[in-house]
Amino acid sequence: MTQSPVPAANQTSLRPSLRRRLDHLGIGLAGLCALHCMATLLVVSALGVGGHFLLEENIHRIGLALALVVAAAAIGWGLVRHRRAFPFAVAMAGLGFMFWALIVPHGTNEFVLTLLGVTLVSAAHYLNLRALR
Repeated sequence: MTQSPVPAANQTSLRPSLRRRLDHLGIGLAGLCALHCMATLLVVSALGVGGHFLLEENIHRIGLALALVVAAAAIGWGLVRHRRAFPFAVAMAGLGFMFWALIVPHGTNEFVLTLLGVTLVSAAHYLNLRALR
C-alpha cells in the first residue's frame, strides 16, 4: 500500500493558501495602481516629464487585465466557497469604474474613476478574505 506524498489534510489546505495569496496579490496590485495614478499626477503636473511613459494607454489596459484575472480567480473562487455575493458585487463595481476610466480622456475624471475602482477592488479582496475566515 503506497501513501500519497502529501496527506489529504495538507492537500485541502493548499487551496485556501493559494486563494488567500491571490487576494493579497489583488490588494497589492490595487495599491500599485493607486501609487501609479498619484505618481503620474505629481510627476507630470509638477515637473512636466514622464507623460510619455506614465500616461501610456497600455499600462492601464494591462493593469485592468491583471485586475480582472486576479479578481476572477480569487473572488470567483471565494464566491464558490463562501456563497456571499457582496465581495463579488463590490469587485464588479470596482472593475467597472476601472474600465470606465479607460474610456474617458486623461485628467481628473480618469484619476477619480481609477482610484475609486481600485479602492473598491481592494475592498472586495479584503471582504473575500474575511468571508473565508
